[in-house]
Amino acid sequence: MSTKTTLEWTGGMSFDGVANGHHITLDTDSKWGGQDQGPRPKPLLLLALSGCSGMDTVSLLEKMRVQNYKFKVDIEADSTSDHPITYHTIRMDFRFWGEDIPQDKVVKAVTMSIERYCGAHAMLSRSANIISRIFINDEEVTK
Repeated sequence: MSTKTTLEWTGGMSFDGVANGHHITLDTDSKWGGQDQGPRPKPLLLLALSGCSGMDTVSLLEKMRVQNYKFKVDIEADSTSDHPITYHTIRMDFRFWGEDIPQDKVVKAVTMSIERYCGAHAMLSRSANIISRIFINDEEVTK
C-alpha cells in the first residue's frame, strides 16, 4: 500500500499541501520570507504523532467500553542546534478528564498505541527519544 501527497508552491514561502483530499497551507513567518499563513512542516510531524496515537487510544478505549471522558495529547519537542535541525527529544502528555476513568484501561490503550499500533511513533522514535506520560484528572499515573 502506498500513500500519496501533493505540495504546490503558492508564492513566497507558502505551499498548498493535499493529503487524503484535504488541503493544508504550510508557511513560515516573515523572518524567513513567509506570511505565517499556516503551520511549519516539523510541527506538523508532532501533530501527526499526536493524531496517530490519539486515534489509536480513542479506538482502543471504545473497544474496552470506556466512555464519558475528555482527552487531549500535548506534545513539546526539543531541537538540535546543528543542521539539519531535528527533534532529539519529544515529550507526549496523554491527558484524560472525567469521573471513574479506569486507569488500567487508559494505561493499556496508550501503551498499545505507542508500542504497537502508531506508525508515526514507530518512525519518529528511530530518530528521537519519545517520552510519554499519562494524566488522569491532572494526576500523573504510572504505566
